[in-house]
Amino acid sequence: MTNWKRRHILSLADFTPDEYNTVLKTAASFREVLSRKTKKVPTLQGLVVANLFFEASTRTRNSFELAAKRLSADILNFAPGTSSLSKGETILDTAKTYWAMGTDLMVIRHQEAGVPGAIAQALDHLGAKVSILNAGDGQHEHPSQALLDLFTICSLLDPVNPRWELLQGKKVAIVGDILHSRVARSNLWSLLSSGAEVHLAAPPTLLPQLFSNWGKDTHPQGKLVLHWELPPALEGADFVMTLRLQTERMRAHLLPSLREYHQNFGLTHDRLQLCQPQVKVLHPGPVNRGVEISSELMDDPAFSLIPAQVTSGIAVRMALLYLVGVGNQPLN
Repeated sequence: MTNWKRRHILSLADFTPDEYNTVLKTAASFREVLSRKTKKVPTLQGLVVANLFFEASTRTRNSFELAAKRLSADILNFAPGTSSLSKGETILDTAKTYWAMGTDLMVIRHQEAGVPGAIAQALDHLGAKVSILNAGDGQHEHPSQALLDLFTICSLLDPVNPRWELLQGKKVAIVGDILHSRVARSNLWSLLSSGAEVHLAAPPTLLPQLFSNWGKDTHPQGKLVLHWELPPALEGADFVMTLRLQTERMRAHLLPSLREYHQNFGLTHDRLQLCQPQVKVLHPGPVNRGVEISSELMDDPAFSLIPAQVTSGIAVRMALLYLVGVGNQPLN
């Protein structure tokens, strides 16, 4: 049995230590399931999971779909290009239609911030017993990505018992397009709440001063430092997360060139010499090779946790689907 009470997972801003550790513990259990010859359990048998992705996705969508299949759920996939949205149907009406079909859990991604939350609120008002999981909304949050990042790091620190408090005092550098990154925002909540020391590094156009006050009132146990040069952020770092340049979200000329960005902020083997000797590198993907990170470093198993992040994503999303679906029942 778990003590999970949260119906929706929309943000990590108000996640509790117990909730973080419940996700990590449950994901570790499902990681063991995924190591078996038969990688399937009947945990969500009879439940319907709808993937409503109004924005393009490869990793997140496929990861949630595979996670649902591993839990034996029935799956509905939504494709906006062939849906009734093209005929004038609203997003909320689309969600109501899936609810009427008997959907129990909706995984929602949208290019506008707040859409998953608005759907959750509207369905709650209607009395629908549907759980909403935010799979990324605009420049707001991407909770499942931050949770899989947390699981990847904590599993490295303690493979047997990954737990949230292992990050206390660790230095984590987040490098790149902070301004447009929902991944960075969700990671800030999880890392600062654990007591990690987080260093953000980017050109001033991609790291505005407003981030300096992030989480100070709600997560005073963490430390946040901003840098507009890369070396001080990397110095002594235990983990470095580099982020994709989201050129599709940039409405102004924020960078002189991709080449200059790589020269100043791209991760390479040479630059990692400033970090702790055992430093590990993460990237949420998709990766622009030779821009955010060199191909040699990305493919180096001595440093790169990028493949482990993808693998961790399935176990973590299995955990999230389980917890909001039947989290008060025994995990078989």
